[in-house]
Amino acid sequence: MVTLQTADNALKSFYLDAVTDALNLKVNPFLAKLERTSANVVGKDVKKVIKTGANGGFGAGTETGDLPIPGSNKYIQFTAPLKNLYGTIEISDKAIRASANNEGAFVNLLNEEMKSLVESASFNFGRMLFGDGKGVVGKVVALASDNLMLVDSICAFTEGMTISFYTSDDKPIEAAKNRRILSVDYKTKTIVFDGPELDTSVIPIGSLIYVQGSRGNELTGLEAVFSTGTLYGANRKSTLMLPYEAYAIGQIEESDIQLAMDVIEANSGTKVNFIICSWGVRRALLQYYKDSNMVLPTMEIEGGFKALSFNGIPIVVDRFCPEGTMYLLNTDHFKIHQLCDWQWLEGEDGKILKQVAGKPVYTATLVKYAELICERPCAQGKLSGITER
Repeated sequence: MVTLQTADNALKSFYLDAVTDALNLKVNPFLAKLERTSANVVGKDVKKVIKTGANGGFGAGTETGDLPIPGSNKYIQFTAPLKNLYGTIEISDKAIRASANNEGAFVNLLNEEMKSLVESASFNFGRMLFGDGKGVVGKVVALASDNLMLVDSICAFTEGMTISFYTSDDKPIEAAKNRRILSVDYKTKTIVFDGPELDTSVIPIGSLIYVQGSRGNELTGLEAVFSTGTLYGANRKSTLMLPYEAYAIGQIEESDIQLAMDVIEANSGTKVNFIICSWGVRRALLQYYKDSNMVLPTMEIEGGFKALSFNGIPIVVDRFCPEGTMYLLNTDHFKIHQLCDWQWLEGEDGKILKQVAGKPVYTATLVKYAELICERPCAQGKLSGITER
């Protein structure tokens, strides 16, 4: 017979491992390449000391001359708070009772809930990997009647997402808080959201859009490496902190990629081992090779993903990679520092499923406390302004 206790046991013993594997290895190829570690986690922060530059104690000299003056290593202190990542499922008391004598029906119920949780968590986790940690998913370009909105970039939106609006100077718009997206049109870059109808007097053009509660609380993704200002609490004066960037590429050519890889290797002493681009950039690259009467081979990489091969380096496409952009990365220098891997949030009684106060429903919450750290920004590169096809 199905009870809350058997449901709790199933979530702990069966579903947790499956969900953890899916969220660590199946979200996207980039995440599957990253090492996960609990090292350097101190309290609620990641604290990591990075050596920069060479030791200054080496030099050549004469047989009887002075020895080189010792020069101690130079270090940069990275400090970043662990981010709180949550995923919640909800099961009604009615559904539990209706399947009490039918274990198969209850398994199907849990399977559907877990599938939805993994899909939602995968979408948002994958999106964060390409962000800057601030959590902006788009900006308002135009607002029509019936809460139909044109946004500047559509890739980070999906039907069912709950969003909140802020003014262009990052002040919350209370009348436009926690709105659910009803539909997304990726071709026209428009969304429709629920609730009382609003206009530009409430949501001005240029307003910022966040996922509910995520403002400033997301993982420090790729875009932060190529932004200005501090990174992990450190300034960018050191060569270690300066990635390679090239703008206004136009038509992509093999020489653009090779030049970036050569400069990155010269500046960092390490080689690019992973390339990520947008769909349109991949099409442009394939067209370039077709016009040159060449074909890029394919390869299989971690997580069972397929990729194009550029001299043995995988080129993968990701929906969250900005338009006209290609990232050239050394994934050995990225790590996900975590307090623990995905776990169920348990009450003092050890229960996972908890009744929502005043409602006949039970919820369970998956949690992970983690941050993405790039130890050598100088080993990373970005090409932008590529003409897509």
